[in-house]
Amino acid sequence: MKLPLVMMRDILIKTMFRKNIDTASELAEAICLPRTVTQELIDIAREQKLVEATGTLNANSGSEMGYQLTDSGKSRALDALSQSEYYGAMPVPLEVYRAQVARQSIRNIQITRQELTNAMGHLVLPDSLLDHLGPAVSAGRSILMYGPPGNGKSSISNGIRDAMGDRIYVPRAIEYSGQVITVYDPIVHSKAESETDDPNSLRRKRTFDTRYVRCERPTVITGGELSLNMLDLVYNPTARTYQAPLQLKSTGGIFIVDDLGRQTEPPQALVNRWIVPLEESKDILALQSGEKFEVPFDTLVIFSTNFHPNEIFDQAALRRIFFKIKIDGPNQENFLKIFAMVAKKRQMPLDEAALVHLLKAKYPTIDNVYANYQPVFLIDQMISICEFEGIPYQMSPELIDRAWANMFVKDEKIVK
Repeated sequence: MKLPLVMMRDILIKTMFRKNIDTASELAEAICLPRTVTQELIDIAREQKLVEATGTLNANSGSEMGYQLTDSGKSRALDALSQSEYYGAMPVPLEVYRAQVARQSIRNIQITRQELTNAMGHLVLPDSLLDHLGPAVSAGRSILMYGPPGNGKSSISNGIRDAMGDRIYVPRAIEYSGQVITVYDPIVHSKAESETDDPNSLRRKRTFDTRYVRCERPTVITGGELSLNMLDLVYNPTARTYQAPLQLKSTGGIFIVDDLGRQTEPPQALVNRWIVPLEESKDILALQSGEKFEVPFDTLVIFSTNFHPNEIFDQAALRRIFFKIKIDGPNQENFLKIFAMVAKKRQMPLDEAALVHLLKAKYPTIDNVYANYQPVFLIDQMISICEFEGIPYQMSPELIDRAWANMFVKDEKIVK
């Protein structure tokens, strides 16, 4: 399915007008079409008396002919800009984009245990967690991670992203019903390094459709700021164009909803918004006119919460989240592994007496409940004390006590 010819012609002349471009090769690069197709559009515009050849070869581009807008062309460009300020890269028709999404689907990825272990290498995790996490990631379905705070749910989410490893093609913009929706966002999408051709090479590298940008699989992370309207198309009334919502920008990648339960919207309402996308692999968006249309939903959604799922969801919502994985704090053995790893990284020498004091005197006061964040917190506290006191990095029972005092707030009544 092709773009309407009038739309393509208008984007060409708007680009000429806005960027002051006057050769076919520069225009081809600006609108992201092959040179031959761009020349055809120029020829159509010339036949319609919107563009004319300048009659001279362009001084900066070898033997290329120069072109300019006629008075009618400038008038048409201004009229087209009043309808939509969009110019530059030609948008990809929605149907064409759907096919591209299917080719690079996140559900086509099979992650091995070793790949997942390598991506989580900076974390100390029980094997049983990887047993649950691996199939969830490979399925490309929704995941709910829950458990007490400070045990690495956010770090695990980022590790899943790192395990993906490959690249996809993200459209600069897509077109539906004559409307342009910009998708590529340099804040969300990490552009992969471009491969340049070696002019001396016998084999040329494959080129790709430059209407797309080659990127790492995207990751969108939202937290307490997430609201339902952030999942709708964003209309710019000045430019008269649309911007893709967060979940469309994350297509082919991961959408992480961190700290679920801290948003203004109740968790049940947020999950209700995802029911159709999660079940049918499609999302429904609406234009300003109210017209609704379907876009592909090809995203691994990870919900992360400190609440028990039964507190924030009904059973119907839980049924629609494919994998539910509890992230517990470490046992004492893994806690010590994390403590030793952090100490080595921070160049803090371990001290047996300090560790015995920590395990025998301090942790029993909190029922021996360990959390992944605690080693980092305690060691960084001791480092700060050592630097303040002007002494070499060290740990001792006394320094453990001082660090511990900052980890928890004493439960007491403040007299006002």
